[in-house]
Amino acid sequence: MEYSKDYGIHESLVDAIAAEVRNFYQRKQGFRIFHGSTNSTRPAHEDRVIDISPLNRVLKIDSQARTAVVEPNVPMDKLVDATLQDGLMPPVVMEFPGITVGGGFAGSAGESSSFKHGYFSETVNWVEMVLGDGRVVRASRCENEDLFHGAAGAAGTLGIITLLELRLVPVKAYVKVTYHPTASIEEAVESITKETDNSENDYVDGILYSRNSGIVMTGFLTDEKPPSVGAQTFSRPWDPWFYMHVQKRAQNPPGSGLELVDYIPIRDYLFRYDRGGFWVGREGFKYFGFVPFNGLTRWFLDDFLHARMLYRALHGAKRYLGFMIQDLAIPYSTCQDLIEYTADSLDIWPLWLCPLRGMQAPTFHPCTIPAVDAVHMTPQPMINVGLWGRASNNPEYFVKQNRDLERCLRELGGRKVLYSQTYYPEKEFWELYDRTWYEALRQKYKATTLPSIYEKVRVDASTFYAYPSWPQWLLSSWPLAGIAGIIAAIRSGEYVHHRQPLWRTLWGSLRRKLD
Repeated sequence: MEYSKDYGIHESLVDAIAAEVRNFYQRKQGFRIFHGSTNSTRPAHEDRVIDISPLNRVLKIDSQARTAVVEPNVPMDKLVDATLQDGLMPPVVMEFPGITVGGGFAGSAGESSSFKHGYFSETVNWVEMVLGDGRVVRASRCENEDLFHGAAGAAGTLGIITLLELRLVPVKAYVKVTYHPTASIEEAVESITKETDNSENDYVDGILYSRNSGIVMTGFLTDEKPPSVGAQTFSRPWDPWFYMHVQKRAQNPPGSGLELVDYIPIRDYLFRYDRGGFWVGREGFKYFGFVPFNGLTRWFLDDFLHARMLYRALHGAKRYLGFMIQDLAIPYSTCQDLIEYTADSLDIWPLWLCPLRGMQAPTFHPCTIPAVDAVHMTPQPMINVGLWGRASNNPEYFVKQNRDLERCLRELGGRKVLYSQTYYPEKEFWELYDRTWYEALRQKYKATTLPSIYEKVRVDASTFYAYPSWPQWLLSSWPLAGIAGIIAAIRSGEYVHHRQPLWRTLWGSLRRKLD
């Protein structure tokens, strides 16, 4: 593919965005950025907003150079579909189709290939940005390198990303996934350590279902599949949810000597956790209670159980209290200690384990520096522990659970992925990150009219304690909050006309399945 007339459209859009930013800068007014659809867990804001949602096109794929030039609001599924046409794919593809390229760069996105390729931002060659004073610049490892390094993981607080060039790699038809059952937390960590050292593996991640039941998965890209073996898919309404399929594999006794293997089509592998949103979709069944959780109901409700719809339902319900959303990056050496702590204090299962390549500080990507090697500032690899599940509904105790977890993580040398719920007091937050480095970048690149990263990621716990009016109380109670979330998710779906009656939308969903 070559640049099309869309590139002219891109320049016009960027000029308009830059003009808006200059006006805010000259008036010394702060503003926020509206991206359109989002996979963020942070509530929406209604402050002064600059709309960059039209920046959603793949502008160029160069099959010779193995690069793609894309706008920031291109979601992963659109990007993958475009690159697959040229026999290429991004080295790191986030597991949810709706996560955008810009969000992946600014938000410390990692996946099962990140032990090899690093965070998504490390696969980016350069970014175009509108600075806080309206100037348009390019940043890369060779140009404005400090801005390029600092903006990765900084949640869009150093400027507005308007274009990115990504590195691509050749694609294969399948991922050969081998399942390695484990019988303890220690064994799971040891298995991940071993498999990330194996250069033949393209993908490594794991799931812990309990203290004594888990599985580590290794993936190998291949075009070859034995004719006698069928492809295992996860994208169709009647397919199993990935984590449930894996759990059946985990029931095979460790050490049995039986190799457990699936051949998964590449697109199904990349988005294998989409249906059910890992396992968070099951919470909807628990919430309503009267809807059974089985193959028939998952098939019937499939349109509403993909990650995009689950995020929309979360925002529509406006209910964050009581549900813990944490991604915790921890050194290998203390990973077991962290999991033992969460098991004792929260009893949330399953847990996702995703190995990450070490990062050089200063950065907002999760990183840790061993005290014995602080002089050389040598980064070390970490394991991301995905902790998503039901916690206390009592506001005071819910905040305490999160703060206790933050203290434990800090004591064990870990850091959060900053899309997570963040309850740190400001002083404690800046004890974890290099404020001098960050504020110098904010001053140098005129970013002070943008919210700071602390302002963007912190959870305002005071909203949990606010006394609601009776209509607010009613709408936030069971089951109205859940129903409101479902309606909001349906109304914002790509396939729905906003004036279409709800019954017609549901009927259309059923007809698509029957067809």
